[in-house]
Amino acid sequence: MKRIAVLFENDYCIVLNKPAGLPVQGGARVGASLDTILGAAWSPRPLLVHRLDKDTSGIILVAKNREAAAFFAALFAGKKGIRKQYLAVCAGRPLQDTGTIRLSLEVRGRVKPSETHYTRLSGDRDFSLLSLELGTGRMHQIRRHLARIGNPVLGDATYGDFALNKELHKTRGLTRLLLHASRLSISTGEPPFGFSLDMSAPLPEYFFSIISRPAY
Repeated sequence: MKRIAVLFENDYCIVLNKPAGLPVQGGARVGASLDTILGAAWSPRPLLVHRLDKDTSGIILVAKNREAAAFFAALFAGKKGIRKQYLAVCAGRPLQDTGTIRLSLEVRGRVKPSETHYTRLSGDRDFSLLSLELGTGRMHQIRRHLARIGNPVLGDATYGDFALNKELHKTRGLTRLLLHASRLSISTGEPPFGFSLDMSAPLPEYFFSIISRPAY
């Protein structure tokens, strides 16, 4: 598939590295989407079981049939036997290098408790590279939580520091949201889909206009 790396494939699922800027699902005002690309590349069309925002790059899993889709959708919803990790470059430095952000977020008119776990991997006084995991899965949770604690994700056109983004666009060529779904781990023994998976997707090159390449 053009522009989309296949990281893993078996009889039940395909794991892809989605580029930033590609919507996962089509719509009235959407041209190409991951869903339509999948339909053109595979028959029958693989089925979506979870989402990434359009501007978030990284690992996404799709199922090869309806039975597998129901299984993986339940796995992602319940978070048992599955871990998703993200990398983000944020403005400044959080008060603690490791912690959990617990801030309620409004979702479709209802306020819901939300938590995001993070670890600062590297950075300087101006920027931080964070590893993050979601304790809950609210809409735009990482972006909203980091903005709320004063460390917005760079390149975020909705919740970010717009003046800083504009400056970095001029001085560093920042054009993308610096949020990446970096790792997916699955460990399940439930038949017929029982298997273990631990996949990583490297950071896109545009991250390195802001940060040094991590040594991990």
